[in-house]
Amino acid sequence: MLSTILLQVAAGLSLGKLGATIGAGLAVIGAGLGIGKIGQGAMESIGRQPSAAGDIRTSMIIMAALVEGVALFAIVVCFLALFQ
Repeated sequence: MLSTILLQVAAGLSLGKLGATIGAGLAVIGAGLGIGKIGQGAMESIGRQPSAAGDIRTSMIIMAALVEGVALFAIVVCFLALFQ
């Protein structure tokens, strides 16, 4: 299913545009996995040491925001490459 969609897209796009679309998809998947791992680690840490929950939660939110910012930057770069 996915291969047929990619082949249909590849027929109408140049190699650079195909790379930009794949790059945007990988950026989204990577950000989702990264934020998930951050959340998992924070919840495990809070479970082990509940007294430090506030500090752990603050660090988790900051790190998730940084990962999301990098992912947004990557998506914007891919879209700029796509529409050139």
